[in-house]
Amino acid sequence: QTSQANFGKQDFEKLRISFPIEKEIQVNIAQIIGNMDKEIELLKEKLDKQVQIKKGMMRTLLTGKIRLI
Repeated sequence: QTSQANFGKQDFEKLRISFPIEKEIQVNIAQIIGNMDKEIELLKEKLDKQVQIKKGMMRTLLTGKIRLI
């Protein structure tokens, strides 16, 4: 189907979201999420570096400076 389901104010008011009441648990969850964010950023930087290396290698190969046998 191409129609979009409706989600109105009444549906929103029925939503119940639970979260830990204890601050220590909330802090632990926040630290875990923060660590995951840092790891994602490091992986993105590593990917960008690898993409740049690949581009440089392709440029070298396409100009004929290096030949593969």
